[in-house]
Amino acid sequence: MHTPHDPHGDPGSGDGASLTELAQLHGSDKWGTHRYTTHYERHFHPLRHLPLRVLEIGVGGHDDPEAGGASLRMWRDYFPHARVYGVDVFDKSPLDEARIRTFQGHQADEDFLDHVIAQTGPLDLVVDDGSHINRDVLASFRKLFPVLREGGFYVVEDTQTAYWPGYGGSSTELGDTTTSMGFLKTLVDGLNYEEFLLPDYTPRYTDSTVVAAHFYHNLALIQKGENTEGTLPMSRARVPTVDLSVPQSRARTRERRTDDPTTNH
Repeated sequence: MHTPHDPHGDPGSGDGASLTELAQLHGSDKWGTHRYTTHYERHFHPLRHLPLRVLEIGVGGHDDPEAGGASLRMWRDYFPHARVYGVDVFDKSPLDEARIRTFQGHQADEDFLDHVIAQTGPLDLVVDDGSHINRDVLASFRKLFPVLREGGFYVVEDTQTAYWPGYGGSSTELGDTTTSMGFLKTLVDGLNYEEFLLPDYTPRYTDSTVVAAHFYHNLALIQKGENTEGTLPMSRARVPTVDLSVPQSRARTRERRTDDPTTNH
């Protein structure tokens, strides 16, 4: 039986522990309040021993400099060869250690994010657990997704706020692309942009760089890669043989009257 990492011992000694066990050990709400860790384990386990660069937006603990950081320590132990970075509007520098570094600033501030990127370099995993305000979520995505390495994941947690007006969401305008879910749903269509019968369509950046989108309760994971597989030529595609200008009920009736030998003519 493996032994979870001792938070006061050597970082990385809990290498065999599951992400759920590490969340419980460090007090991260990614398990308990939420059920995120089981989904993360499914997607991140193959990456576990790689020298990743992980950035989480939102450190926790509010304005107490020494509070929070539970998820940063969880990531530190789950990825024993990773460098883990945290972004928060409050100073969290007392939480810094050998493989954890924090930055103080707002997740929608482009200049601040440029500073962060200059320090971290390209990223492998970004987890947005910040303000959950829809405009902030979109601002962070637009700035940070481009600096993800190929094969990396961009995660948006607590997507329930896409439906809450107080956070800039809507429960009635579900296609509103100013909400996090409204925007993320456009990425699904973008996966298939090569099939659009629109000769003048210009692919968006995300059309050609998003290769997978996974949605769970209050959680979305977007994977980056090269989405240029090509399309099935129309000459090889199956074309419907039914006259689509005729309602299907009438088409079936006409077919029965023509082919059914029991039908009187």
